[in-house]
Amino acid sequence: MVEFLGPLSGFGVTFRTMFAKPNTEFYPEEKTPTAPGFHGRHQLNRYPDGLEKCIGCELCAWACPADAIYVEGADNTEAERYSPGERYGRVYQINYLRCIGCGLCIEACPTRALTMTDDYEMVDDNRAGLIYEKDRLLAPLEPGMTEPPHPMQPGSTDKDYYLGTVRPDSEDPTQEEPAPEDGSQA
Repeated sequence: MVEFLGPLSGFGVTFRTMFAKPNTEFYPEEKTPTAPGFHGRHQLNRYPDGLEKCIGCELCAWACPADAIYVEGADNTEAERYSPGERYGRVYQINYLRCIGCGLCIEACPTRALTMTDDYEMVDDNRAGLIYEKDRLLAPLEPGMTEPPHPMQPGSTDKDYYLGTVRPDSEDPTQEEPAPEDGSQA
């Protein structure tokens, strides 16, 4: 008798769900927001003046358990400065065919150059299209930013960049603020 009830209970689940209201998502037309902390596509961030935050240290590549990240650092010069430090990431690649979205790479980054966005639509019809190069990973330039290479803000050091005290429209930070015209103390 017990052997006979096993298949019937399975059919019961089928019949209950067969007449229930469908749980349909209209994905391409209606996109649902992602959960907080979702690990989507990576992004290489910039400082407010446009210099890149990546210093080419390769810690993200070392932390990646899937070996999906390749970084090749190079030295900055005064003529060509891409980041405020001594080095920058000349070559930066992420192979999304290998990436498991674990986020260990963003935890390893000492300058918060690498973050993960909410973008999850990464599809291509060939394998080479899913290897993102630096030009596809860099954050877009916002108003007030200048495309690197360019020198650091006058009077600033790399420490000013890392502490976040440099602004794109700031004047020389070593100069004093002008005194108010009414003679009062600021």
